[in-house]
Amino acid sequence: MRRRHQRVAASGVRRPQSERLRRRQRWYFALMGVCLLLILLAWNLVRLWSTTAAVAMSVVAAVLPPIAVVIANWGDDR
Repeated sequence: MRRRHQRVAASGVRRPQSERLRRRQRWYFALMGVCLLLILLAWNLVRLWSTTAAVAMSVVAAVLPPIAVVIANWGDDR
């Protein structure tokens, strides 16, 4: 009988701290960029057609910064 070779996975190994930090920074800047884009579009373009949509976009944009901060500070890299 022939024995099968078992593969060893490195799934238990954590990624380097610098890589985790870079990923969190990218998420933070992406969310803040979306926030800025929503505000600019809502106040300069969408309000001309629908005030309700502009207010809804502003509310979503107001919620994004706290979410971005939580994501940026997530983890045990202190």
